[in-house]
Amino acid sequence: MAPTEDTLQRAARVRLMIFDVDGVLTDGSLHYGADGEALKTFNVHDGLGIKLLQESGVQTAIISARRSAIVTRRAADLGIAHVHQGGHDKLTPFHQLLETTGLTAEQCGFIGDDVVDLPILARAGFAVSVPDGREEVRQRAHHVTTAAGGRGAVREVCELLLRAQGNYARVLAQFIV
Repeated sequence: MAPTEDTLQRAARVRLMIFDVDGVLTDGSLHYGADGEALKTFNVHDGLGIKLLQESGVQTAIISARRSAIVTRRAADLGIAHVHQGGHDKLTPFHQLLETTGLTAEQCGFIGDDVVDLPILARAGFAVSVPDGREEVRQRAHHVTTAAGGRGAVREVCELLLRAQGNYARVLAQFIV
């Protein structure tokens, strides 16, 4: 489904895009190795989307209820400077991000999939859900992606932001010879 005019206006204001991890940057599955470490699978298309978004001047952040060294590593690989992990209270790190960046909630986008994400979704200027997110989340989102979490949803959101802000052609030009 094409984004509405309201969705595009909200996306155009985003200066900080915040991502949940499980169910958004991943498909929500947890695989445990022999040593008990939880393994996660990330989508490379999502990663490039985040890098392109950063190139356009949009800051990126992660707020996740679970703590994982793998997420720390992925965030470092992608150059995501703001990472908060551990705890179902996601609102406190959201407010800390606003204070740190000097941005307003209206200038923030957030993509989540579960009820622990609702407090940020209710405040962010651009609230996004994945299609397999909980019903309560989808109902409160300004936009629901076509692609599922861990399957291109993040890339879809990044491209939506780039287009709404008039930056898509510019960031894409580096790949066109």
